[in-house]
Amino acid sequence: MAAAAQVIRRAQLYVPGSSMRFLEKSRSFAALDSVAYDLEDSVTPSKKPEGRRNILEILNRDRVPGIREQAVRINSVGSGFALDDLTEILKGKHLDCLVVPKVDAASDLHFVTDVLRQKLPERHAAGSSNPVKIVALVESARSVMDLSAICAASPYLSGLTFAAEDFALDLSLTRTPSLHEFMYARSAIVTAARAFNLPSTLDLVSTTFRGEEGVKQLREESENGKRFGFNGKQCIHPDQVATVQEVFSPSPQEAEWAVRIVIADAKADKQGRGAWTLDGKMIDVPVVGKAKAIVARSEVCGMDVEALQERFKDEEPQ
Repeated sequence: MAAAAQVIRRAQLYVPGSSMRFLEKSRSFAALDSVAYDLEDSVTPSKKPEGRRNILEILNRDRVPGIREQAVRINSVGSGFALDDLTEILKGKHLDCLVVPKVDAASDLHFVTDVLRQKLPERHAAGSSNPVKIVALVESARSVMDLSAICAASPYLSGLTFAAEDFALDLSLTRTPSLHEFMYARSAIVTAARAFNLPSTLDLVSTTFRGEEGVKQLREESENGKRFGFNGKQCIHPDQVATVQEVFSPSPQEAEWAVRIVIADAKADKQGRGAWTLDGKMIDVPVVGKAKAIVARSEVCGMDVEALQERFKDEEPQ
């Protein structure tokens, strides 16, 4: 299967659209992969028109260098607010992505896709290199059971996000620190995303992050998500971003290992060797594929891969 396109959403930070102060503050980030200006949970019904106006103003300002992606979380298709959200937000000059909550069926994404094509036909014409991307929130049992149809519902779908609190409510689950109760849903999400070549999978929100113990729990939960196959995490406070983005970046040791593998594999290939060893461990095609993916992600995350390639240029297959 082809590698998923490199879209980096190590952290996606929600910012309430009803607060111009928070919206302004979010533009001061030195390094943030994705900001999601929120019109859903953090904005009361009476404040939604004001939230749309605030977010549109931000989207029409010049971009700031510290933010890779500007997204907007609209209200769910079934809420009655989604069309008004889209009608206003799609006027935004620098809108990159829509976060769509409570995606229970493919029809939710069909609706959003149809509106994108109607409102922004040039950006969504065949062959366009700059469509508005979609990230779908998985929040219910129905959504998990219909992941295949959801993943195939829109050519603009760029990722899946696990919304644990709503999922727990739907199934009458109690969230525990181990997160064992979410094992099936989380595995289903990352597996479906890979099967349909979606580049982004965002794990559940961490509600504890203050103080030394909170940061420790955030790191452990992020590392757990990375082991599960997620490549990013939702954030609800700016203080979470640095830790989350660090965890979901290749570590220096991972990057070094990957560069060594790729360099040595090129030499092994010339020698006609399909399998070889490095540091006493066998290296074959799947391992090389993983190494190449880590090198590509390291580059997008801003690591100095060229320096590593120079450092290990004499690496040889054993």
